[in-house]
Amino acid sequence: MINYTFLDKIATVLIENYFDNLSNITVVLPNKRAKIFLIEALKKQVENNILSPEIISIEDFIQEIAGIRAIDPIELLFEFYEVYLSITEKSNQQSFELFANWAKTLLQDFNEIDRYLLDPSHVLSYLKDIEDIKKWGIEVENKTPLLEKYIDFWKMLPNYYQNLYSHLLNKGLGYQGLIYREAVNNVNVYSEKVQNKQFLFAGFNALNTAEEKIIQQLISSSQAKVYWDVDQAFLNDPYHDAGLFVRRFKENWKYYKSNPFEWIVNDFANAKNIKVIGTPKTIGQAKIAGTIIENIIIQNPTNKLDKVAVVLGEENLLVPLLYSLPASVGALNITMGYSSKNNPAQILIAKLFKMHTNALSRKNSSYVFYYKDVLDILTHPLVDPYAQTSSLVNVINNNNYTFITHQKLMELSTAPSELFLLLFSKWENGSIAVLDSISTLLLTIKNNLNNDNEEEKITKAFVFAIFKVINKLINYYSQHQHIDKIETLYAIYKQVIDLAEVSFEGEPLNGLQIMGVLESRVLDFDTVIVTSMNEGKFPAGKSQNSFIPYDVKRELGLPTFKEKDAIYTYHFYHLLQRAKNIYLLYNTESEGLDAGEKSRFITQLEVEKQVNHNLTHEIYNAVLPDLAYEPMVIPKSELVMTRLREIAEKGFSPSALTSYIRNPIQFYFQKILRISEVEEVEENIALNTLGTIIHETLKVLYEPFIGKFILESDILNCFKQIDHEVLKQFKLIYKEGEIKKGRNLLAFEVAKRNVSNFLKVELESIKAGDTIKIIALEQTYHRTLNHSNLPFPVLIKGNVDRIEERNGTIRIIDYKTGKVEKSSVTLKSWKGLTEDIKNDKVIQVLAYAYMFGDESNGKPIEAGIVSFKNLKSGFLPFVYKEGKEIESLISPSICNNYLEQIVLLLAEILDENIPFKEKI
Repeated sequence: MINYTFLDKIATVLIENYFDNLSNITVVLPNKRAKIFLIEALKKQVENNILSPEIISIEDFIQEIAGIRAIDPIELLFEFYEVYLSITEKSNQQSFELFANWAKTLLQDFNEIDRYLLDPSHVLSYLKDIEDIKKWGIEVENKTPLLEKYIDFWKMLPNYYQNLYSHLLNKGLGYQGLIYREAVNNVNVYSEKVQNKQFLFAGFNALNTAEEKIIQQLISSSQAKVYWDVDQAFLNDPYHDAGLFVRRFKENWKYYKSNPFEWIVNDFANAKNIKVIGTPKTIGQAKIAGTIIENIIIQNPTNKLDKVAVVLGEENLLVPLLYSLPASVGALNITMGYSSKNNPAQILIAKLFKMHTNALSRKNSSYVFYYKDVLDILTHPLVDPYAQTSSLVNVINNNNYTFITHQKLMELSTAPSELFLLLFSKWENGSIAVLDSISTLLLTIKNNLNNDNEEEKITKAFVFAIFKVINKLINYYSQHQHIDKIETLYAIYKQVIDLAEVSFEGEPLNGLQIMGVLESRVLDFDTVIVTSMNEGKFPAGKSQNSFIPYDVKRELGLPTFKEKDAIYTYHFYHLLQRAKNIYLLYNTESEGLDAGEKSRFITQLEVEKQVNHNLTHEIYNAVLPDLAYEPMVIPKSELVMTRLREIAEKGFSPSALTSYIRNPIQFYFQKILRISEVEEVEENIALNTLGTIIHETLKVLYEPFIGKFILESDILNCFKQIDHEVLKQFKLIYKEGEIKKGRNLLAFEVAKRNVSNFLKVELESIKAGDTIKIIALEQTYHRTLNHSNLPFPVLIKGNVDRIEERNGTIRIIDYKTGKVEKSSVTLKSWKGLTEDIKNDKVIQVLAYAYMFGDESNGKPIEAGIVSFKNLKSGFLPFVYKEGKEIESLISPSICNNYLEQIVLLLAEILDENIPFKEKI
């Protein structure tokens, strides 16, 4: 039988060399995942039932030797905090959130010191000496309390280490390094205890000092054999990083001075198709990976994809990849650590913390929510479909609720669901009650999700990952009750969520395999797709989260980025070693968040190209159209024409006409399809809302004078009502919005100032001898336009802000809260009036004049604008300027010329052969 994969070869060794003694064999592999594949390889090579050897991961094996339970990283942080508090003076003790910032890094260093069996007192004192040397230049009298504390921190490091080590050992617990150190101390005792056992170490590459000692001890007592998986192309090249560690073991281990090195293979030189594909951005890589898999299925429909692996250089690509896979994929297995940071359930909990901590932090008030926090929760995809709160969202938006008390929120929610009550119950009973509430909430969300839906199945895994973290926090909080502030709880949650990972359930032997780089150890595939082949992603780069400087690590033999790069190199080349078809995807963009240079591994494959390797390059770019954007063109269907006739009967407003001039598509959406803008909370008063408030205030103030001449005393009386009336209009129009704070208070004062200034101008006019009689305020006028060029009569209809008779002339006034100059209502030529949006003010005021024309009783008419930001210019009348002649009164000729232009515009709007064409 021809053995292909490394695990097939191990299975053959087990059958041929140890068949009669399999129950006493323990196979130690780099990770747990490989166990299933080795059992499968054994199954293929035996026909009868046999007892499988024990198959165990290196970490579990070391734990077995040490006899110590591995501590969870979150639990370790809490245990370390207890130790820290016990040996730190009360005056110098930090809160948990400050402590956690540096403790996580320090624990990593403790772990490395122990795994490489260094003397902790020597290493940590060394760090303290380095800091002392850095501060030599500072005189004693210049040392600040902060500097003293800094030096004390470095002095305390050996103390932290020894106390934590003893504390954990007493409890029978340990972090990975502690377990490794204790395993080395205990290996002789363990070796004697299991004398009849044989250990096979298979597929290892990088070993730390503790692992080396343990393996060498077992080899020297003839209880172990090591089977390496290394290719001669890497081992025999003294500069190739893929063979860095194995070369060291081969040269330095005493055993190999007199024993053969098993195994050296020559698989990398075999024929391989290697496609290097560059594409812009991360999503492009996900799409291409999906296309490659789709092509594999098309070329071989019976392919179960179990020999195809997608190896993700960065975890963030997982979700885009899942959405890019073709439906024909069927079964897939995800084996990788996916950070809980980007988890949708985690985002919901983070928003929940933000909402409640904000509500609690508002002093001198009851439990008050900020509307954005509430809407963030209600519109979250894990809440929105199940909480039945769309009506509540509408109420908040329509009524401008900026701040909502807990009581008001409960009143607004008619028949609240269980999910709603869990989200918005008060957080006033301590941290454990909050965590219990979140735990129940996550269970409720999990029960809402459908197990048959693949997408919801993945979401369920996300929810469950956070559920486990919350339950661990409940457990730790019950033991450490002195940490009991919601703000602290949130800080702790943010710290521990970084340590949590989502694990997915799948069938490892069936379907497409999606994995991270480390999960690919020992496994072999025919087709490999590797993403994110950029420097800083693959390999991961030189970032180093440690208190131990690079040169100290080099001196003491701790791994640096050089060793980490070598580990990545080995994993990369191992992926390629037995594969036949290889796709290497990278981001072609050199700038941006997810960008970087093409990986050195690709360059290395090019430079050291093997004879049998077919290496090709492709760049995939999105197909770019000839035009950056194709303007929308919408033909006028029968239904559209019916709607236009309906509008013509009900009335075209001046604003509808100017809307068409601005952009016919805007007119189509607003008037034909009747799509209105989405209602949102106006946190700060919008300009159009402010304008409405000013309009309504002036209407109320002037209403008593309709049909009368205004006296000085009338205006003086209006001044007294400004404050009351503006406030009343604010409350009517702005509803529940906050008026008396921040920018809204300024807007309130601006509204009062505008009304007051308008009344002052009015008072000065009356004092100067003007006679002003109010004819109409905020009144709707209409007039039917019949013309031979129009397919049917059109009603022109609009709301006029104010019509007055001033010194015998009818004056039609349109209020504008923005700034309008005289030039905006001056016209020099009728030609092209309706083609340019800058004429919108002229079109508007002349439309009002046309509508009112029949009611003027022969009196002269002028129409124009009062601009509140240009009140010093007073009334700005429409003016037609031809040469030196200026005409400001609306004469029949002006009216006829205007109608000619409007008919041209309406004829275009109502012509079924002219489509709505977008202006860009």
